[in-house]
Amino acid sequence: MPRIDPTLYENGIRFECQGSGKCCRYRDGYAHVYVSLPERRALAKRLGMRASDFTRAYCLKSDDSYELKSAGDACIFLDGNMCSVYEARPGQCRSWPFWPENMNRFAWPEVAAFCPGVGKGRVRSRREIDGILTIELKSQPSREPGS
Repeated sequence: MPRIDPTLYENGIRFECQGSGKCCRYRDGYAHVYVSLPERRALAKRLGMRASDFTRAYCLKSDDSYELKSAGDACIFLDGNMCSVYEARPGQCRSWPFWPENMNRFAWPEVAAFCPGVGKGRVRSRREIDGILTIELKSQPSREPGS
């Protein structure tokens, strides 16, 4: 994984979701949304089911973690361009585009070209972005292709 480059966001980054749904679709043939047990419980509650039933119906086991199944080239919960479980969406989804693998001068231009929310809305401070990155680094398995 490329190293995080804090100089990329030392003055913050303007970002506001534009509801395009692009982040919920495969990008370069890669799409994994990892979900912890608390996240699976929250999603199950949102759908009115037991966590065990949710996990069987909507998740795949990947090594020691679980990830959401996909529907074709998109997240199983993408409905048009909208997330059908938005209020209970996993932390990985909440933290987009501030993922460790995106926060460097090699990946960020691609993210900015891909995501219409980059450059819009309020400025996310370096402190806020560092907080998101810390949580992501601690809680999520690697999302790098081939790892």
